[in-house]
Amino acid sequence: MTQQRSNAAQETVDRVRQALGQSTASQGRPGSGLATGGRREFDFTTLPEYEILKIWKAVGDITRIGNPFYRLHDGRAGNTTSIDGRTVTNFSSYDYLGLNGHPDIAAAAKDAIDRFGTSVSASRLSAGERQVHRDLEAALARLSGTEDAIAFVSGHGTNVSVIGELLGPEDLIVADAVIHNSIVEGAKLSGAKRILCPHNDLDAIERALRLNRARYRRALIVVEGLYGMDGDVPDLAGLIKLKRRYNAWLMVDEAHATGALGLTGRGVAEEQGVDPAEVEIWMGTLSKTLAAAGGYIAGSRALVELIKYTSPGFVFSVGLSPPVAAAATAAVDVMMREPWRAAALRRNGLDLLTKARARGLDTGLSIGASVVPVIVGNSPQTVMLSERLLERGFNVVPAVFPGVAENQARLRFFVTSEHTPEQIDAVIDAVAEELPKVRSSSSFVSTIAGR
Repeated sequence: MTQQRSNAAQETVDRVRQALGQSTASQGRPGSGLATGGRREFDFTTLPEYEILKIWKAVGDITRIGNPFYRLHDGRAGNTTSIDGRTVTNFSSYDYLGLNGHPDIAAAAKDAIDRFGTSVSASRLSAGERQVHRDLEAALARLSGTEDAIAFVSGHGTNVSVIGELLGPEDLIVADAVIHNSIVEGAKLSGAKRILCPHNDLDAIERALRLNRARYRRALIVVEGLYGMDGDVPDLAGLIKLKRRYNAWLMVDEAHATGALGLTGRGVAEEQGVDPAEVEIWMGTLSKTLAAAGGYIAGSRALVELIKYTSPGFVFSVGLSPPVAAAATAAVDVMMREPWRAAALRRNGLDLLTKARARGLDTGLSIGASVVPVIVGNSPQTVMLSERLLERGFNVVPAVFPGVAENQARLRFFVTSEHTPEQIDAVIDAVAEELPKVRSSSSFVSTIAGR
């Protein structure tokens, strides 16, 4: 099957190249970056990576399938959004508790602009602090159940910078195989020995530590509190036992878990009844439940102080924009005083999961929190299904290779507290009706060949 898929993929590429007026023999031709007159002027369109982008664009043109990525929205995206002037039901935004646009949060952002402006104009280390930053970090520490917290301007950059600085070539990083790209990149930057273990396999993590821990100075276990692709959770208590046994740090990325797990939305520790102090490093983002942008680390005061003076992504980067910091702080406050939002999210997530499974859809490992995948198993068909759904009034963006394995291509549903039972019923009906049609239609290669 693998060879057949490979041959089909190559046939697709060859046919699309013909449509582009290209020859497969010209790929990587020497001298293609030379301008007239002998002046060397590199042309990025000659890169193989760029050629792949052109191929996929041609595929979309030939099959008349629109690009499912970078769709232009006309305004605020919540449980509905407007695309090209048309209101559609939206399952592709991380606004898990419906806080984006909440009047208290918007007012806090506007007040911060009036007081501090739109930027602090330099790093906090060199230009000093603003009270809005300290208020945010105090709120994040309370939310996480830790001594302190520190906020960065980028969620992705938080993981890259913190892991890249805390660990080095003398250290060991053991991570889940489906961990977020930011953690993978941070591990690469650190130069540490990296071991990826099968998803949620405690035995594999134990084996990696048992066979390797003694040879390294420090060891870090990294997992997600709620996995953004699969919608499932780790065994936090089991991981804590392992990190104690092997003298390792445990880091939990709560990007998707905050707001979605636990009675009040405090994350996987609340969900599983674990003391947050048992975890050395909590990481989270401000861009999902907290209706802002950026990332944070929560933990002991010593950890936060160390990061504040050593992490390049903090020391050498501008401080959070005041309205963004104020919005995130207000979002924490609203979340804590309105726990019904977390309850509504969990109810909606379980509703979508249950109805999808009842219709025979493959939802993988999801527990029905905020992330529910519908696994299609083929990237082109997944893109085609997303297009069919948009035509029917639903925005559901696909996750395809190389973001996931080709046989795991999927639609990812991001559920919010604002979705209605009617919206959930309607989208599941649409998926159940359209998926068999997509699968029974002519193959991707045949579609292109028959143009």
